[in-house]
Amino acid sequence: MVPGLRQFTDRTGEGAGVPVLDTENGEELKHVEPGVAIVIANRSPEAPGTLYISSRKVVWLSDVDREKGYAVDFLALSLHAVSRDPDAFPSPCIYAQIETGVDEDDSDCSDSEHEETLDLSKVTEMRLVPSDPNQLDTLFQIFCECAELNPEPIEEDEGFGGNNWVFSADMMADDGADVEAPEWFSPTSSIGHSNGDHDLARTVLELQINDQRFEDAEEMERENENSRD
Repeated sequence: MVPGLRQFTDRTGEGAGVPVLDTENGEELKHVEPGVAIVIANRSPEAPGTLYISSRKVVWLSDVDREKGYAVDFLALSLHAVSRDPDAFPSPCIYAQIETGVDEDDSDCSDSEHEETLDLSKVTEMRLVPSDPNQLDTLFQIFCECAELNPEPIEEDEGFGGNNWVFSADMMADDGADVEAPEWFSPTSSIGHSNGDHDLARTVLELQINDQRFEDAEEMERENENSRD
């Protein structure tokens, strides 16, 4: 499970610095937007900082406090949109929903400003408020492009699962089957899609073997008749 919103303090360089990226594994910086405030859950906006968008994650760093910063991977962003509705939020912003991996009832999205700490792992939404609203469309487009670079991974147990491939004679033997493949059977040829049902695949194999035996028997019978003639 990809973590949700988290603290991020890995910086390099003088002054406010810039985020440290995993460049050795292909992470690239795609966009830098200064003068962006971040709103976590329903709390008050943080003082404007700098937004960094990489090919893997969104990073916000405070311009005045090197120990304050947040990051979220694109894989954890379930939704992002441009919000210009003053009834939803006073300022135009990028609105994002975050997957946390916890039950909705356990998610902490309270707006109590009296809380000294906030469990970031339970935060399900954030807003990024640029000082220049004209940059919203550009930011949204970059979010879309980077999201496409991070498609949702397919779990092994989803869809057809880990046993979704066709079975061969060799695979039947490995599974403890007592079916012996004849010489004409090619282990590389597919015989059916079992979706993990070994009995079904074995049945298909047996049918194909029996069909071949019937064909051999018919051929032998024709040869015998011809020899009598």
